[in-house]
Amino acid sequence: MSPPKDVQEKNKHVKDQILKAAKKLFSSQGYEATTVRQICEEAGVSLALVSYHFGGKENVFFALFDPIRETTQNHLYDLSKPLDALIDFCRSFVLFRYEEHELITILQQELFLMSPRLELMTDVFLPSWDELRQILTACKEQGVIEYESLEMTINFVMGTLIFSLSNPFLNPIEKNYSPEEAAEQAIGYILKGIRNHKGTQ
Repeated sequence: MSPPKDVQEKNKHVKDQILKAAKKLFSSQGYEATTVRQICEEAGVSLALVSYHFGGKENVFFALFDPIRETTQNHLYDLSKPLDALIDFCRSFVLFRYEEHELITILQQELFLMSPRLELMTDVFLPSWDELRQILTACKEQGVIEYESLEMTINFVMGTLIFSLSNPFLNPIEKNYSPEEAAEQAIGYILKGIRNHKGTQ
């Protein structure tokens, strides 16, 4: 028997508060430096509720990435129009980068540190790289773009997309670009970079 609707809504609210607090703390101070007690204090809930709803800090961490899993599962690209697919991929990535900047920061931290948690997160980040690989392969096969190294082109594209949200410490900017403006600029740089690339002899 399912719990009453008001209880379900209350449980969802508590879980959302825990996840919101964890995302903020993990992105600002890292996974290892964040304690369950800090998460509970930030969320305004009792310590026992993290164990009750998630079973511990690690499960809270993994639950944070469900939005990425849902995005990659629900977004299919039409490879019969590979250039449109590439533009769509880039735009979607940048918009998600802005919308979930804390989440992407956490993922970058995990990748940089080669965290042991990465082995349990392949369904989070590998689908995007595989999608881009398929799109770029289709682009080349259909003569839309040309490149020498698929691997280097993937790195170039993903690097541009990941850093589409400016870091004020590394690169202070005078204008705050909207997500849409940042997406259009990133798409322009990527398309010009690929099309103008002549390779090395």
